[in-house]
Amino acid sequence: MRQLTLYFREYCSLCHDMLAQLQPLQQQYGFALDVVDVDADPLLEEKYNELVPVLMEGATEICHWHLDLPRLLARLAAQPGEIG
Repeated sequence: MRQLTLYFREYCSLCHDMLAQLQPLQQQYGFALDVVDVDADPLLEEKYNELVPVLMEGATEICHWHLDLPRLLARLAAQPGEIG
């Protein structure tokens, strides 16, 4: 199962929008989604401060601010390790 991470802030409307868009896709494509509050970790807050929400697969950023659906779907269609 693919593992995606959403770097998130509770008070961020863009973050909630992206999470809401991801939930039906998660059911359809069967990926795991870890939602991480950047404000809970000073290192994450420093790294992702103005970029949240940020959607990642491993160390690879898929998108930030708004869901890039074509890029996400291309990653989900590819075999792990196929897209860098």
